[in-house]
Amino acid sequence: MKLTNPGAVPVYTVSGPSTARPLPEWLARRRKRSAKYEPEELNNFELLQNFDFEEASNCVRVSEDGNWIMSSGTYKPQFHVHNTQELSLSFARHTKSENTTFIMLSQDYTKSVHLQSDRSIEFHTPMGCHYEVRLPRFGRDLAYLRQSTEVLIPSVGLSADGSGMGEVFRLDLERGQFLRPWQVDVGEDEPGAGLQGSIHVGAVNVAAVAESTHGLCAFGTTVGTVEFYDPRSRNRVAVLGGQEGEVTALDYSRDGLSLALGTSTGIVQIFDLRNPRPLMRKDQGMGLPIKNIIHLTTPTEEKKLLTADKRIIKLWDEQTGDLWTSIEPTVDINHVAHVPDSGMLLTANEGKQMHSFFIPNLGLAPRWCHFLDNMVHEMENEKRVDTYDNYKFLTVPELKQLSLAHLVGKTNLLRPYMHGYFVHSKLYDQARLIANPYVWEEERAKRVKEKVEKARESRIRGVKKVKVNQKLVDKIVDRSDKKKIAAGVLGDSRFGKLFEDEEFKVDETSREFMALNPSTQVGGQEVAVQHVKDDSSVTGSSDDESDPESEVEDKRKKKSKDDVVMQVSSSKIAGGRAKDTAFGQRAPKTGRVTKTRTDVVGEQKITFVPESKKKKQAEPEAAPKRRRDDGRRSASTNTFRRL
Repeated sequence: MKLTNPGAVPVYTVSGPSTARPLPEWLARRRKRSAKYEPEELNNFELLQNFDFEEASNCVRVSEDGNWIMSSGTYKPQFHVHNTQELSLSFARHTKSENTTFIMLSQDYTKSVHLQSDRSIEFHTPMGCHYEVRLPRFGRDLAYLRQSTEVLIPSVGLSADGSGMGEVFRLDLERGQFLRPWQVDVGEDEPGAGLQGSIHVGAVNVAAVAESTHGLCAFGTTVGTVEFYDPRSRNRVAVLGGQEGEVTALDYSRDGLSLALGTSTGIVQIFDLRNPRPLMRKDQGMGLPIKNIIHLTTPTEEKKLLTADKRIIKLWDEQTGDLWTSIEPTVDINHVAHVPDSGMLLTANEGKQMHSFFIPNLGLAPRWCHFLDNMVHEMENEKRVDTYDNYKFLTVPELKQLSLAHLVGKTNLLRPYMHGYFVHSKLYDQARLIANPYVWEEERAKRVKEKVEKARESRIRGVKKVKVNQKLVDKIVDRSDKKKIAAGVLGDSRFGKLFEDEEFKVDETSREFMALNPSTQVGGQEVAVQHVKDDSSVTGSSDDESDPESEVEDKRKKKSKDDVVMQVSSSKIAGGRAKDTAFGQRAPKTGRVTKTRTDVVGEQKITFVPESKKKKQAEPEAAPKRRRDDGRRSASTNTFRRL
């Protein structure tokens, strides 16, 4: 399971081939074993067992109860029946010829009608082929009238009565016989043509029945007309003409009031049965015949229209006509079926495997695979980037420059994509080396230039100068990457006033800043001196008087902050003994011990040597402490300190 169409309406490919040509079985098994534990392969699983055919599939349909899926394909001609409750193949049955299309008559698979390519119709039951009947001419499509139990078979060619009209065969299942066919105008044939007509004979291509409403039958022809028949009166009631090309697809809306038709030129139109003018006209864009048209409804009751040709599936908004989403498989599409009341689409295609697409916006997953909703929710949270590590994208002029233009359309070495091609990296390197022998020198010069540019980016550049909070800018630059500065605070216009207006200046002397940044050196030496003065004022010193001892202490502090001086304390100072001495020197020595010790320990010095009284009187007395009269309360007189 992978996301194939990311966008507003994502599309997930649940199962189906990823390449147009399938790999050999031995190579596919080897790749499956080797890629079992790769991250890309973790979401791979098999939704339905054996949901494939040997060569291609022709048609796929889902039963009304949603428990059975029937599909037909080749080669050998066969059809498969899958049980959705068991997620496996119930049985496979071979037929005599290739199956063109089929319909299921009952709510499950027990009764089905198969239109074969050899002009025969087969009725199948669980026991096998119940009955087989042959048609006068080749059939193109099947429709079922449930009220009258009639099978309608649009056919090719003109009727045998010479009226020049095409026919829609009617087979009554209750009686077991053909009824009178309905006549449909398909144009005149060439004169002298046989019963089956010529190569370009007219035909009734497709049929549609408004089964759940009024029951009106519509038939599209090769001449671009749509004829409406009422099964109650068995007569033609209206004709809608003037279409470009043949009418190849028809579908009634759920209310039966509008009809959507597709032509062989890729034009899709929606008509109201009460108005001959189209309500909406869209071009599929590929110029290919429209194979399927389905009316859909989202969980929010939005009406969508699905149109499909053999290349692409498109979903349109029925009200506005805008393209809602699209699906483009890698193989040609033969038929598209919608699982009722869900967002899953099944396709029969030319590949070996049949496709399963899941559109979450279209509806939830079917009840038999409800786990898809959880997987989609997990994949939405993952970032998935599609990269091509082993390939190089080249345009046509670049291919000509490398002399690789002759490989276009001849080998698989060039993979077309948009306006260019993907080339394997090894082939690209070899071709570039041959085209330019000096490519190694150019590559070397390029790498040297990249290293020089990288070294220049790592250099220290000037710091951005601002008017206010320059220190904050320096701190931001130091802590962050220079490449992320422009995307941060400095590059955001909302914080412009923080570095321009003086009112937003950070006050580094405030108590709040010092409490949040205790290890930050605030304001330089002037702030330190200011703090010392503030502390002296708190202790009661006068602002007018100056203390010589405090000035000496301030000079000493200033000198210790400005000049880094390393001191080693030792007892040798003041004539003392060395601290680190040999063991022999530590032994006590005989002799007279001096009375005065010069080893001072602590802040106070005590001695018993007598001093003169004159020296004591010469010492200045300390200034008495006076109470501050500035109205500020001292911390020493705080009442709580006495508690």
